[in-house]
Amino acid sequence: MALETIEIQEKLTETFGENVFRFTQERDIFSFEVASDKITAVILFLKNDPTLRFHFLTDLCGIHYPDNEENRQFALVYHMHNWYENKRIKIKAFINGTNPEIKSISNIFLCANWMERETYDFFGINFIGHPQLKRILNMDEMISFPMRKEFPMEDSGRTDKDDRYFGRTTINS
Repeated sequence: MALETIEIQEKLTETFGENVFRFTQERDIFSFEVASDKITAVILFLKNDPTLRFHFLTDLCGIHYPDNEENRQFALVYHMHNWYENKRIKIKAFINGTNPEIKSISNIFLCANWMERETYDFFGINFIGHPQLKRILNMDEMISFPMRKEFPMEDSGRTDKDDRYFGRTTINS
């Protein structure tokens, strides 16, 4: 029997209650939010449940929302895939903007190691328990995080680009 979206939602809600919420279906990807302190438990559940079998972490990335309230200024997005049923899910966990950190899942999925390092490198998000959290693409000496919205996109002398079209507003610049 094919794995249905409603079954995934029911199992998550039954196990995690109000810590999983905002369930949506976007094309063929089932999406939801999770309380950031429950991310490792939810990821483990999705991977190990014999019915759900989300054994593949497709991607992990960060997003900066500087105009959000303080406790929702960064989001971590996890994409997982169940190859048996060809089901994809997207999990979003929001974290604090002042001290952005979340538990590492590199002990659950080895591929998360480099994904978390890249997210740290570009957003400055600390992954608690990561075995080697350091820059992976930028120079070690770099003190800023280039994917944060406060990082200037272009030379300030340029007049052919308007930062408003790239998510940079007067509020967060």
